[in-house]
Amino acid sequence: MRIRLAFLATLCLSGAVLPSALLPVTVLPAWADDPVAPPVATTSQARLDQLFTDLKRERNEKAATRIAQRIWSEWAQSGSASIDLMMQWSQKAMENQKYDVALDFLDQVVTLQPTYAEGWNRRATVHFMMKNYGKSMSDIDHTLHLEPRHFGALSGLAQIMAETGHKQSALEAWQKVLAIYPMMRSAQDQVSTLSEELAGEGI
Repeated sequence: MRIRLAFLATLCLSGAVLPSALLPVTVLPAWADDPVAPPVATTSQARLDQLFTDLKRERNEKAATRIAQRIWSEWAQSGSASIDLMMQWSQKAMENQKYDVALDFLDQVVTLQPTYAEGWNRRATVHFMMKNYGKSMSDIDHTLHLEPRHFGALSGLAQIMAETGHKQSALEAWQKVLAIYPMMRSAQDQVSTLSEELAGEGI
């Protein structure tokens, strides 16, 4: 139960959607006359690339958490009002443990917008909560195909591997998480625990 709740809590970080800050085309950006200040990333992909660079370098846990939350906010932006609404409905259904209802919404999300990684990740979470591990892993695979740096999906994969008794695979998945998000405390703890357990088993 603790693992399932932790996974759901990880997902819930993606619930806060922040509006994109777009510069008006008629306004010259402040950094234009400053040779030192770098340009502000203006596309979601550029913002994500910078955030992931910052996340990998950050060694303060709280600061890293704030960066991770900003990444979740970028991931949450589907670019479609109808998709966003269905994601909100699915989240509400999950909170009420109405997983079948959540799946109905998320099936529509991934059908209507198959390139939206967070739709696949959310559906993977619902399958995980229902212990449909095979289906969850399939959706995690789709998520990682679209966003290989998705530490939430990798965390879900690690937890599935642990719950199904595949400790070595779980350890490797958590290590991939730390390569992306070095200051994730839960990943650090799991790597330490699994390493000790595997060492004790002679692996």
